[in-house]
Amino acid sequence: MADPRFQPSRPFAAVILAAGKGTRMKSDLHKVLHPIAGRPMLGHALAAVDALAPAAKVVVVGAGREQVERAVDAGIKLATQEPQLGTAHAVAQAEPALADFDGDVLILYGDVPLVRPETMARMLDRLDQPDAPAAVVLGFRPADPAAYGRILAQDGLIAKMVEYKDATPEERAVTLCNSGLMAVRASDLWPLIARVGNANAAGEYYLPDIVMLAAAEGRRSAVIEAEAWEVAGVNSRAELAAVEAEWQQRRRAEAMAAGATLIAPETVWFSHDTKIGHDVIVEPNVFFGPGVSVGDGVAIHAFSHIEGATIASGADIGPYARLRPGAEVGEGARVGNFVEMKKARLGRGAKANHLTYLGDAEVGEGANIGAGTITCNYDGYFKNRTAIGAGAFIGSNSALVAPVSIGDGAIVAAGSVVTRDVPADALGVARGTQEVKPGWAARFRKAMLAKKKAG
Repeated sequence: MADPRFQPSRPFAAVILAAGKGTRMKSDLHKVLHPIAGRPMLGHALAAVDALAPAAKVVVVGAGREQVERAVDAGIKLATQEPQLGTAHAVAQAEPALADFDGDVLILYGDVPLVRPETMARMLDRLDQPDAPAAVVLGFRPADPAAYGRILAQDGLIAKMVEYKDATPEERAVTLCNSGLMAVRASDLWPLIARVGNANAAGEYYLPDIVMLAAAEGRRSAVIEAEAWEVAGVNSRAELAAVEAEWQQRRRAEAMAAGATLIAPETVWFSHDTKIGHDVIVEPNVFFGPGVSVGDGVAIHAFSHIEGATIASGADIGPYARLRPGAEVGEGARVGNFVEMKKARLGRGAKANHLTYLGDAEVGEGANIGAGTITCNYDGYFKNRTAIGAGAFIGSNSALVAPVSIGDGAIVAAGSVVTRDVPADALGVARGTQEVKPGWAARFRKAMLAKKKAG
């Protein structure tokens, strides 16, 4: 969704490179589809781009392209890089898809998921300044420059860019590194790309070479800087975990700054789309999957797992609660320990305090669901719904066999297996008649002991 804070002055297209094999991931899943906070890495990059309302988006695919093609929206253009001959070669594959486009081109990577829309906007804004740089490169200063390509610059203008493999010891001592992200006008990009050669240690066509090709024509390129965490790439499971941890740390800080209390922040895990109100208290070891919305003043107790659920203000959840997709908890309602909800709505002020499963159910306002209650929603072939009226009371250890309706104010006796509707304000009892046989237990023990001695 476009964000008015970050709209660039000129139309732009985004080219996202996602053709790499990702062999270090040791996975059948394409590298850019591995999730961060419940969303594929490529999805993070596309969402950030969408905040700037691009004129076009092109994803360059290669190895495992069928997986990527299935994962992207129909409106995204696809280009194929086969074989993979370097980043400049990858960008070149996007030219036919942008043949009629004459704006700016933002070049991103599908395995660099944390780049913010504001950083992308800064790149495009710098490209369109009066000095009209040939390209804008996003640089960063990592704690360990390692094998990153280096940028030699002064006053924000690039004197030289060099890949680590081709750098001298003096150049390797420079701390400003190349993230690989660039912004270039389409009218400059394609002619420069066409001139990139592969006379280097790896025999590949490097995208950064366009900076030096432009410099040879007397045109300078600019560099702007981002923090290292923002341009962290993912090439292994360990790097995936590190980027996830970085994302989670920042999201926790954001939640607390917005007025939520996290008792042990490092143990709370958010999803990319978690919405959480103010004056919410989240106890340790709570997990939010995708699609969760939490209202103001909610308490979520320890070890609760929440996904695809909506929790209204003032509700109380857990500990050890599980809310699955389609769960709706009403204002001031209570979901207690070891309670599971799926496609079920718990009305305002209703309570399911412990050891209960509510699936495909509607529970009315102020109803009380006793311990051990189960809505038997699946008959082996179809899912069926249970309706429980406002103010109803369901006794402990009851099984409600759907489809079934419990009326407003009705009571279901503990231990009942309910297979027929219970009218409003009625008592439903469905259990065997209790028998008491005086002295039977003593006679039984005596007979068993005698039998044991005889044996």
